[in-house]
Amino acid sequence: MHPGVTLPELYRQMLRARTFELAIAELWQRGRISGELHLGTGEEAIVAGVVTHLRDDDSVSLTHRCTPALVVRGVPLVPILRELLGEPDGLCGGIAGHMHLASREYRVASSGIVGASLPIAVGFALAAQHRGSDAIAVAFTGEGALNQGMALESLNLAAAWSLPLVVVCIDNGWAITTRSATVTAGTLPARLRAFGWTVEELDGTDVERVHHAAGGLIDRARAGRGPVALYATCPRLDGHFLGDPLVAQAHALTGADAKHTLARILKSALEAGGGGPIARASSMAKLMTTLAKARASPVRGQAADPIAIARRAVRDDERRGIEAAVEREIAAAVESATEGHHG
Repeated sequence: MHPGVTLPELYRQMLRARTFELAIAELWQRGRISGELHLGTGEEAIVAGVVTHLRDDDSVSLTHRCTPALVVRGVPLVPILRELLGEPDGLCGGIAGHMHLASREYRVASSGIVGASLPIAVGFALAAQHRGSDAIAVAFTGEGALNQGMALESLNLAAAWSLPLVVVCIDNGWAITTRSATVTAGTLPARLRAFGWTVEELDGTDVERVHHAAGGLIDRARAGRGPVALYATCPRLDGHFLGDPLVAQAHALTGADAKHTLARILKSALEAGGGGPIARASSMAKLMTTLAKARASPVRGQAADPIAIARRAVRDDERRGIEAAVEREIAAAVESATEGHHG
């Protein structure tokens, strides 16, 4: 494990990312944030395991699910919130929205264009190489994005030019609403290796394992030994975007009873010819209530939820202190941002 980064610290960063995203989700549900909102719930162990290794002069390129990495990177929370609220004192002047957040000071940039994080990171890595620095670039991407042409071109160039680039492929099994396996030939790790990349595959719900593996890969890239990739699997605890109908929070439901309840409500709500408009509206209201309860807590309880996994490994006294401090931090940021104050 990287010196100075303990399991409780990794858990703290994971919980900060999750709690912040749930706070954003609540603002969206209240109508304070407009447009689609894409959450990175389920990715926290991968994000924390990688980003906690990075130096101030390293650069990070992100996908449309960018807020967890921004939080762990240390970008101030209130400017992020103000940006999402569309305010002129937001992180990007209130014009970026949640998919295109960027900070020159923290050397992070995100894009809502699928696959764009890779060519952006190639530019970052090329700049570091030309400066003669041992800084690196990190690109977070999804498995579906690695089927994009510009992503494949980026993999080729990074290997051809031996760039100090780390690609973190987060595989949650879904390419938007399509199962990734149905649109991907072969395997992605094999594809990366065919370009000459060093690749490590692992379970992305184990934050300690991610942190250890990321450390070795980052050291290799920093030493000028060419591009490397971390291929990590994880669950997708929410739909493609917040409010994604039916697909949305079904992944967050736990236990047979909850699943049976969901199936029963769906059957009642969608059964052809069953009930009038009022009855169908009532059934859909019950469905949304069930889904809301499933995602109300930062700790989902799902067996594959990385937050729940890390939480069980932290001592009770440390865990309680971390959780209380994170709750206060996020609540204070939301209060400051929604009151229009700087912070």
